[in-house]
Amino acid sequence: MSARTLVFVHAHPDDEALLTAGTMAKAAQEGHRVVLIVATDGEAGLAASTLTADLGELRREELAVSADALGVSRTVLLGYPDSGLHGENPDGLCHHGRFQVGRRIAEICDEESADILVGYDAAGGYGHPDHVQVHRAVRSAHALTARPTRLFEATLPREPIARATRWAAHSGLTPTEFDPATFAEAWTPAQEITHRVNVRPQLSAKVAALRAHASQATADGTTRTLAVLTRLPGPVRTLLLGTEYYVSVDPSSSARTSSRSDDES
Repeated sequence: MSARTLVFVHAHPDDEALLTAGTMAKAAQEGHRVVLIVATDGEAGLAASTLTADLGELRREELAVSADALGVSRTVLLGYPDSGLHGENPDGLCHHGRFQVGRRIAEICDEESADILVGYDAAGGYGHPDHVQVHRAVRSAHALTARPTRLFEATLPREPIARATRWAAHSGLTPTEFDPATFAEAWTPAQEITHRVNVRPQLSAKVAALRAHASQATADGTTRTLAVLTRLPGPVRTLLLGTEYYVSVDPSSSARTSSRSDDES
């Protein structure tokens, strides 16, 4: 198989480690070129109070370590402000036009002669406004690239995630304000997932990428998902992290997106 160029687009540092790290490492190990685009520095991420003063800079440094562990050939930071969990930052990524962001992604794809472009599912995973915006911007970019590219969207199967969150809430393992119903429409129904990538041989690289984002493994009085994932026993780690999930997108879907107003957020 001839070498290809794969472009992965993520909202914040650590998203690449959580969703696509194994696939990225697998592609790099097979001799393909892996390009990582990250839209924000993640400066609004939840972290311990001792880290928040220079969190954006710290997360950029962590991203570089993660990318190196995965064999990434080029990392591009778009530099948009982190919108915050609810889009509270008025200058954040989610408040910029999707076509403005999409054109920048398309330009990088054209520079790289990209064969494959990877974004997020329509739900933006768990619904973070920056993740939703990445979904929209990547759809736009796919329609705007000069060279045809194949589009995939990273996701997880909805049903087991929804069951797990309901169980966690019922068991008192989540904050009192957490509503498990918010995960009823998160991610993608399992029957709509088109590709399951076995990344068990790349688990060491994936765990190294997760551990690189140490600032996101701790927060005052809160247990972070990343901290839990890096401490899993081997068999459980393989079960939970050994497969990555994608939906292959029909080219006409992103083409329809390109007909909308550039002012649409």
